[in-house]
Amino acid sequence: MTEGKNGLTYAGSGVDIDAGNRLVDLIKPMVRATARAGADAEIGGFGGLFDLRAAGFKDPVLVAATDGVGTKLKIAIETGIHGSIGIDLVAMSVNDLVVQGAEPLFFLDYFACGKLDPETAATIVAGIAEACRESGCALIGGETAEMPGLYADGDYDLGGFAVGAAERGTLLPRADIAAGDAVIGLASSGLHSNGFSLVRKIVQESGLAFDAPAPFAPVMTLGAALLTPTRLYVKSCLRAIRESGAVKGLAHITGGGFTDNIPRVLPKHLGVGIDLPRLPVLPVFKWLAAQGGVAELELLRTFNCGIGMIAIVQADAIEKVTDVLAANGESATLLGEVIAAAGEQRVVYDGHLNLE
Repeated sequence: MTEGKNGLTYAGSGVDIDAGNRLVDLIKPMVRATARAGADAEIGGFGGLFDLRAAGFKDPVLVAATDGVGTKLKIAIETGIHGSIGIDLVAMSVNDLVVQGAEPLFFLDYFACGKLDPETAATIVAGIAEACRESGCALIGGETAEMPGLYADGDYDLGGFAVGAAERGTLLPRADIAAGDAVIGLASSGLHSNGFSLVRKIVQESGLAFDAPAPFAPVMTLGAALLTPTRLYVKSCLRAIRESGAVKGLAHITGGGFTDNIPRVLPKHLGVGIDLPRLPVLPVFKWLAAQGGVAELELLRTFNCGIGMIAIVQADAIEKVTDVLAANGESATLLGEVIAAAGEQRVVYDGHLNLE
């Protein structure tokens, strides 16, 4: 075969197949380490396989979730801190699975960039693999796309999806959620992966650089503190569901905060009453509120404010559930109770957040 008269190549146009092959070689051991019953977590084929029977399911219902990391990626790119952003990617999907009572089974990721740096990409995949292992979820495949002209050199985007399963009849939320049930909050690790367009705007107006000490955590740089990865609630919540038998519903507090996320798991005629002084507001939220002049209701609809997961629990089992959660590393706080809905206002706040 003769070469074209201009000798153009794919690599010359900005796509390096050899770099992609190097990335696959770098991440194979990381992916293999996520193997679990039902999946060998080997990559290189055209699709990933999962054996539900080998995973121990008899009559499963599959549950799927997909998400990205949002503009938190801009901070990772600008700071060069890529080690934890993959944890965020996995957490945003597997936390959505567990709220439906499902056990995460496998995960696939999508990494798109302007110019592939295999070492940077491998660092990101290492975080993905770490979160998959912690969630009991096999990383069975993914896709890397090098797209010069669509992304600038150094820029990248992440997407992913997780598939889980639950035995038929065990899905959440349960149909017996009722007024008087308890509302329990599980502490977050920080901002998680929501509200970062507002966060970046506040940082910009503050005049602080990402390598400056964080005003709310001076032992860390601002960039590193803001990149604290999303907490993974899978194992603790699955154990609370299975060991207590008293968890009626779970709500992952992401974009929309308490205001929009809690009603998603409630019957239309019910809402919740939240005692705001009980929320363990983290220093990062206090700083953002003060620096940006963010109103309380805006905070509650944009950020998790210190609570990343809500559990709806039968009232006579509060201690039983919180004991299981505490034994599995969670800090749980009783925040309020389920109430009759007052029109369209499904989340009723009492008192004020402690922002001092």
